[in-house]
Amino acid sequence: MQALATGALQKMRTTLDDAVQYSLPVGDQLIQLNQYLGQPIRLQYSGAIHCTACGRKTKKSFNQGYCYPCFTRLPQCDQCIVKPELCHFHAGTCRDAAWGEQHCFQDHIVYLANSSGLKVGITRGTQVPTRWIDQGAVQALPIFRVANRLVSGQVERLLGEHVSDKTNWRTMLKNDVTELDLPTLRDQLLETCAEGLETLTASHGLQAIQPLPGAEVLSIHYPALQYPTKVVSFNLDKNPDVEGVLLGIKGQYLILDTGVINIRKFTAYQVSFSA
Repeated sequence: MQALATGALQKMRTTLDDAVQYSLPVGDQLIQLNQYLGQPIRLQYSGAIHCTACGRKTKKSFNQGYCYPCFTRLPQCDQCIVKPELCHFHAGTCRDAAWGEQHCFQDHIVYLANSSGLKVGITRGTQVPTRWIDQGAVQALPIFRVANRLVSGQVERLLGEHVSDKTNWRTMLKNDVTELDLPTLRDQLLETCAEGLETLTASHGLQAIQPLPGAEVLSIHYPALQYPTKVVSFNLDKNPDVEGVLLGIKGQYLILDTGVINIRKFTAYQVSFSA
């Protein structure tokens, strides 16, 4: 095999197509991955991690690519990113108010998706359909357009009392997913949560939570020759040399005949890619 790129690993970039097109950033290079389906590839970790924010060398990656000082300081690493209903901007305690205004005070989409079964989630409007692809969803349906991240988190939490907000990544990778009637499930969920939604709307205003009754289901197909029947995952910290035939790509995972690896988990790891 020939070494094609060396440098910091980043999450895969995607383009929606008949089958999702994947590219892998390694250092300054962008590797088009779909062309390597059915061929052997190798990722070799050098043992170094450089913080994706400040570039500092770190022994351990926090929150997918950050050193500990940046993890404790940066707004994109705050707890409200994982749990948006905990947004504390209004209390004047945002880690970076300018960042918060740019990223959190914009339209967000509350959606239903089918990755390993029915789930509810939120994403910035600009991240559609990237967020769904990153989760390995085979179907997705927007159900609300919401004015900001805090309110979207409150809506998600309400719906999450009746629908999971998690993906079973092993089921997702096995592609053991049954097609769902998302519009019918949406209507049932909204009926169940009608009282809570009315309360949130009364609190935030009609323009803050806008239903999307005309939205259509998006079906997503992934490049794969074969899905695993048993999922064995690679960990670069324990095994710095990952090699195998590329059988598929789904979510942020490479599926090899020797196991799977979550690329996003190892953001900022210094690697070489060979094919």
